[in-house]
Amino acid sequence: METKNSVKSRLKISEDVILTVARLAALDVKGVAGLDGEMNAVNKLLNNRPVSITPMGDVAAVDVKIIVSGDAKASATALAVQQAVKEDVQNMTGIAVAQVNVYINGVKYE
Repeated sequence: METKNSVKSRLKISEDVILTVARLAALDVKGVAGLDGEMNAVNKLLNNRPVSITPMGDVAAVDVKIIVSGDAKASATALAVQQAVKEDVQNMTGIAVAQVNVYINGVKYE
């Protein structure tokens, strides 16, 4: 007698979890002074988020708006954010990231 396991499991990850992982990954990169549009009352009303996710079938695209430190190279910082966000989101959630778009929306001098 043969038995078959026909139980299918399904895992759903909240978009908020993905956004949090991407946000923390970006903030952890050296040269990032902060994220543009951090959630305050005005940005909530305008739905202006510093990190957003766009599902594209089985993969996702992530947009991150950063503020670069005045002593950092903007292009190198943006590249490091792309790599960190993609790696962390894929490793922690299992969701494939097709692209990470980084927008440098400001420079912060100390």
